[in-house]
Amino acid sequence: MSTCHVKKGDEIVVISGSERGKRGKVINVQPDKNRLIVEGIKLIKRHMKKSSQHPEGAIVEREGTIHASNVVKAEIFDARTVRTAPKNSNA
Repeated sequence: MSTCHVKKGDEIVVISGSERGKRGKVINVQPDKNRLIVEGIKLIKRHMKKSSQHPEGAIVEREGTIHASNVVKAEIFDARTVRTAPKNSNA
């Protein structure tokens, strides 16, 4: 089993793909497939059969998986984008 650089509950930023730039919280990690389920990212539609919960049937939107290489922890992303102002050498 391989390990992943993020874990359940971490806030991440998507750095690649159609969801680039979006932030979310990790709901589930699948280390064997190297994939994550992130809150509000990669929403997919599932058609539900008729049941006691959905007597008419339903179309439910839920999160799909995203590859772990396409995300980075939010604190690392923020630290990477923060830049110090250039110092004025004329003073």
